Amino acid sequence: MKIAEVSKKLDISADTLRYYERIGLIPKVNRDKSGNRDYTELNCKWIKFIKCMRNSGMPIEILIEYVSLLQEGEHTAEVRKQLLLEQREELIQKIDELQQMLGYLNGKIEKYDSLLMEKEKELREEVK
Repeated sequence: MKIAEVSKKLDISADTLRYYERIGLIPKVNRDKSGNRDYTELNCKWIKFIKCMRNSGMPIEILIEYVSLLQEGEHTAEVRKQLLLEQREELIQKIDELQQMLGYLNGKIEKYDSLLMEKEKELREEVK
């Protein structure tokens, strides 16, 4: 499959695919006689895996380390698991921060609504 096909099929830009290959997140992609990338199903599985990990919020630097360990073999399983546990902890902290921000924003909205209602009440009384 050519890069444009993979890009469309997996909803990822061609530039991102080239970048992921350059930094080692996806194994080397074969080239056709013209030098164009020719993606295999295995390449596509790697891309889907990388997208999934990125969507979980995993930073590129950690993902590079994770993929490198994955390619080394099963003896790195515990280290990879630790990376995932650390990433989960960071996500939990981010969720907590977002919950606090949401609470603050909700408080502002409630105050805004009560102030708005008071101002509108004053306007209605002036019309009478």
